[in-house]
Amino acid sequence: MLDTMTFTKVIGGLCGTFLIFLLGGFAAEFIYHAPKHHGDDHHQAYVIDTGADEGAAEEVEVAFADVFAAADASKGEKLFRQCKACHALDAGKNGTGPSLYGVVDRAVGTEAGFGYSGKLVAVADAWTPENLNAFIENPKGFAPGTKMSYKGMKKIEDRANLIAWLQTIGQ
Repeated sequence: MLDTMTFTKVIGGLCGTFLIFLLGGFAAEFIYHAPKHHGDDHHQAYVIDTGADEGAAEEVEVAFADVFAAADASKGEKLFRQCKACHALDAGKNGTGPSLYGVVDRAVGTEAGFGYSGKLVAVADAWTPENLNAFIENPKGFAPGTKMSYKGMKKIEDRANLIAWLQTIGQ
């Protein structure tokens, strides 16, 4: 039953099937992707204007003081969920990070009972809203060598809302 003629037929069938798929692929490529000729300006028949050709819109740098003046503290309370894992809001209760009770305008590195790395004291004297903004945006960039492993909050509005809410805690 299994002789060389049977094996030859099976191998021939597989090669024939492969050849049909290969030729079908070449035909589809030829039909859907017409070859471009040298010097031929190939344009689509109908172009939809998406505005992508006009260059990227320039981001306008907004001053933090302006954003902070319009901040919504109630939105900041929701954003604090990101901070809860390491920080507490009770006075004197430290977690992985120091307590954030009364942190706005507090001197840097003065929370009792928390072991600071010392890198923050070298960068700023007090936690002004501007210093908090810079620190929350990029902790490692603001104070290289800090223990804080948070990647940062990118949106300036979110940072302003969070700082506005922290300002209401302990005031």
